[in-house]
Formats: sequence, structure tokens, C-alpha cells
Amino acid sequence: MNARRLRVLYAGGIALNAIALVAAAAEGATLYAGTFGLVIVYLGVRYWMVSNG
Repeated sequence: MNARRLRVLYAGGIALNAIALVAAAAEGATLYAGTFGLVIVYLGVRYWMVSNG
């Protein structure tokens, strides 16, 4: 996979996890919201690594 396609996939993953985080937080499921937050951080780091690599 080329870097452009990976960036698109990571950005899409971040967006979907952000939606899931908001939904979980709205329902009061803090454990799920925290997990989605960690996934967003991980995908953000991977996005940064692909962008600068």
C-alpha cells in the first residue's frame, strides 16, 4: 500500500472512532469512550509516522 492510501485509511479510522467516542460518552460508557480515545491516539501516531516517513 502506498502512503497516500494509508493516510486516507488512518484518517477514516480516526473519524469513525471519534464518532464512536462521542456516542459512548453521550451514553455514559466511560470505559468504551476511553478505549476509543486510545485508539484515536494510536491511529494519530501511525498517521504521523506515515506522513513523515
